[in-house]
Amino acid sequence: MYRSHNCGQLRVANINTEVTLSGWVQKSRDKGFIVWVDLRDRYGITQLVFDEERTTKTLIEQAQSLGREFVIQVKGTVIERASKNPNIPTGDIEILVSELTILNEAKLPPFTIEDKTDGGEDLRMKYRYLDIRRNPVKESLIFRHKVTQEVRNYLSKEGFIEVETPYLIKSTPEGARDFVVPSRMNEGQFYALPQSPQTFKQLLMVGGMDKYFQIVKCFRDEDLRADRQPEFTQIDCEMSFIEQEDILNAFEGLTRHLLKEVNGVEVEKFPRILYDDAMRLYGNDKPDIRFGMEFGELNEVAQHKDFNVFNSAELVVGIAVPGGNTYTRKEIDKLINWVKRPQVGALGMVYSRCNDDGTFKSSVDKFYDQDDLAKWAEVTGAKPGDLICVLSGDTNKVRAQLSALRMELAERLGLRKPNEFAPLWVMDFPLLEWDEETERYHAMHHPFTSPKPEQLELLKTDPGAVKANAYDLVLNGNEIGGGSIRIHDAATQALMFDYLGFTPEEAKAQFGFLMDAFQYGAPPHGGLAFGLDRLVAILGGQETIRDFIAFPKNNSGRDVMIDAPAKIDDEQLTELSLKLNLKS
Repeated sequence: MYRSHNCGQLRVANINTEVTLSGWVQKSRDKGFIVWVDLRDRYGITQLVFDEERTTKTLIEQAQSLGREFVIQVKGTVIERASKNPNIPTGDIEILVSELTILNEAKLPPFTIEDKTDGGEDLRMKYRYLDIRRNPVKESLIFRHKVTQEVRNYLSKEGFIEVETPYLIKSTPEGARDFVVPSRMNEGQFYALPQSPQTFKQLLMVGGMDKYFQIVKCFRDEDLRADRQPEFTQIDCEMSFIEQEDILNAFEGLTRHLLKEVNGVEVEKFPRILYDDAMRLYGNDKPDIRFGMEFGELNEVAQHKDFNVFNSAELVVGIAVPGGNTYTRKEIDKLINWVKRPQVGALGMVYSRCNDDGTFKSSVDKFYDQDDLAKWAEVTGAKPGDLICVLSGDTNKVRAQLSALRMELAERLGLRKPNEFAPLWVMDFPLLEWDEETERYHAMHHPFTSPKPEQLELLKTDPGAVKANAYDLVLNGNEIGGGSIRIHDAATQALMFDYLGFTPEEAKAQFGFLMDAFQYGAPPHGGLAFGLDRLVAILGGQETIRDFIAFPKNNSGRDVMIDAPAKIDDEQLTELSLKLNLKS
């Protein structure tokens, strides 16, 4: 028996108990005649004491030889600490050690295993197994487990059946690039890793499973960022004989349950906003509604003067920054430089101060009088003491630029509080989007998304205007889930493939199995997939997902710990019938 208790378990009630503990040496303090050692495992820290008055000189010397992260086993008696530590649960007791066994010595770690470490991110990712010993990472992984268990329990109680789907599938055009896997047994042919289990969950509905879920790995070969990894985890769900309202209610219930059980937060309202309104009011399709600063479109009140910057713009739009009139000119200049960065791309910014006495002072006073600026304030909802920030240009670009500014200002003003949660449904996305490069439409979600039934005929005359029976669930400015009602009949699916530029032969080659299945009685069905990594991070009060993944990859898609991806030898290439044609 390596241990009778763990290192976070013992309390005053255990005093005089003989115990056996095992773990890692967190740190030690040597006074010569007495040595204290903090012993750590997943559950906590217990202080060990080696006292020459109550033990042998040999044992003291053995304790003095311990280094950080040595793996040890001790036997001893629980005693009351003379100097208690209120910062840890075991702070009232310590172990008077009578026997010490070194189970494994350890090299000095390349960074300190502390909550606040001296190791940079690259170093910690290279030694991720050491990083996991640190409380922030350890607690994040335990938090992820708790969320995952709550998801499984909730969906199971709601009648969902967990079904696994294959990882080695066929490459299909779903948006991002596939990761492909060569098949040794089928020369010259390749599997693809699934971007999602989309077609399989639809086939499960054809198979009569009615309610399916899966916590599943998905793979997309796309550019990375803080909240994106090449492999990620979805809570994938599908339901039969439902309409959109059934799905929204089901997953509002799951989200409400997670917020209550995991965060202790009661959330009743899940507002809904149309995609077009989200773009108009917030400049993106995943708005953070924990704060205001809605967009005010100023064309009608700003394009009647001789200010050509506004007159030549497709859209003039502004936001009111609460309390922003306190900003100095230097601070406003920094904001202007911020929006002019390449990452944002604005050419400049116009501003108007809303003074406490009801007057206005703008950077374009030469062109606009007090009545004009008062109308700007009315449109943007600005109050005395606020600052109006205005951008102009092409509609899509300027909305994205002002959205970035809105989020930056909210961050600076402390409006994005991680312990506040504001869910939101975004509805009625466009079904198709036009790609200038390929000169054809692409599915905004995926090829199996159903158009709004009442707009089916509009596909023939104005396909770009057709709305999808699709919805995203947004939490605190992050899309945490998205889904749609699916096409469930072969004729509509064939029509959709046609508008996406597939010939009947191409559609048959890519998705013939699904279209064949629809001919055998497919029920009306739809679903939703949550991004588990992102959901867990937001519930955990963070924006990035890496600490909630045991072994994440860096921004280049590399696992620097195991050095992957890596080359394979010529023998393997020959066995797989592959030949490299590398760019020099």
